Formats: sequence, structure tokens, C-alpha cells
Amino acid sequence: MIKAPLFKNEKERLATLERYRILDTPPEKAFDEITWLVAYICETPIAYISIVDKERQWFKSKVGLTAEQTPRDIAFCAHAILETHTMIVSDALTDERFSDNPLVLEDPKIRFYAGTPLVSPEGFPLGTLCAVDRQPRTLNPRQLEALGALATQAESLLEYRRISLELREALSEIKMLSGLLPMCAWCKRIRDENDNWNNLERYIAEHSNADVTHGICPDCRKKHFEERKPIDKPPDFRSF
Repeated sequence: MIKAPLFKNEKERLATLERYRILDTPPEKAFDEITWLVAYICETPIAYISIVDKERQWFKSKVGLTAEQTPRDIAFCAHAILETHTMIVSDALTDERFSDNPLVLEDPKIRFYAGTPLVSPEGFPLGTLCAVDRQPRTLNPRQLEALGALATQAESLLEYRRISLELREALSEIKMLSGLLPMCAWCKRIRDENDNWNNLERYIAEHSNADVTHGICPDCRKKHFEERKPIDKPPDFRSF
């Protein structure tokens, strides 16, 4: 068995993978439909979406497998993420990289493997979309083309999921003031939802993302801080 080398920018790849927050998440129908289509089109008993983490490959979606993950050291996908196109292993027993691999000699007894890298927009491989069989075989051109097209869909789903999470978090942090604000006509304090009266600055701070700064408007400056006339002669305090 030959262990796959690390990706050339492995640190950056792992940092990019972390942004997707996909590892150890529950099954999702959209991903499961892709793996089902892969198994159906490629006519294989096994298909899965594998995410390659630092020390493991984790299956976001799978058909024909019970394992949730395997060590990265023995993962076919650890080799596949280093490729720019679909990696085909027609017979693992005749491939020196995998001939004594536990995944070949033991369950699930892989003999055929086809894995297409799932790549981020920045060019970092996150994992693979795979079709696997327990007997030697290959894919015809139409099956290979379909696998590539479905891999593109899986990449789009991953990206859509990441952007949706980031937007949801950004929106949850945005607080907007809307509707009618009950304000005291005399002291200008505002009544909150708990029937407490708060000064304007506190209410804005608690109900929006705005910060209040202080200054003096021209009218107030003129009214309260207009220049005083100079005194011609200082008063003689001894006369008091």
C-alpha cells in the first residue's frame, strides 16, 4: 500500500474546508440524491461523497456503505484529491497503491474505484464524488461524463450551503429599528418591549448595530456656546 502525499497547500486546503462547516453534519436530501444518481448511472453498488479531513475521510452521503468514515491513510480519496480529473482504478488488486489496502482485502472489498475531486472556487480539493464496485470494471464515456456533471452539482451544493450559512449568520447579527417607537414627549425616553423606559442612546445600542457618537449641532453651538464679549476691565474684587 502506498500512502498518498499531502496536498501541496494542505494548510490552506484545510482552512478552506473549515469554512464549509460540513464535517459531521446530518444527511441532506440534496447530497443523497446525487449519490443515488451516481450509483444508478454508473451501475455500482456503492457511491459516496467523501470529505477529506486532516486525518480521515468522512462520508457526507453514501449508498451501499455503513461506515461513517475511514482513516485518511488508507483512503482512495486521499489519492483522488491530488488529481485534476477523475481517478480510475479498474482493479485495485493489480494496483500497487491499493493491492494490500484493508479496504480492498476486507469490507467493503473495493476492486473498482472512480473518484472525481470536489474543488472549491479557490482551487482547493475538499473531497470526492465516487462510484465503487466489488468487481473489476470500468466506466463507459457517458457514465464518466455523468459522474463529472454530478460532481459539478455537488460542488455547487457545497458552495451554496456555505454561502447560505454565512448569510444566515450575518442576517442574525443585523438588528433594525422599525415601526412606531413609543417616546415620551417630555424627556424623550423610549419604552421598550418590557415596558421599561430607556434613554435614546441605550435603546439604540440594544436594538440596532449602530453606535452613538456625540457632537454639537450648529444651532446648539450658537445658542449655548456663542462667544462672550471680552471684558474691557477686570472687576475689582476688593470692592465686594
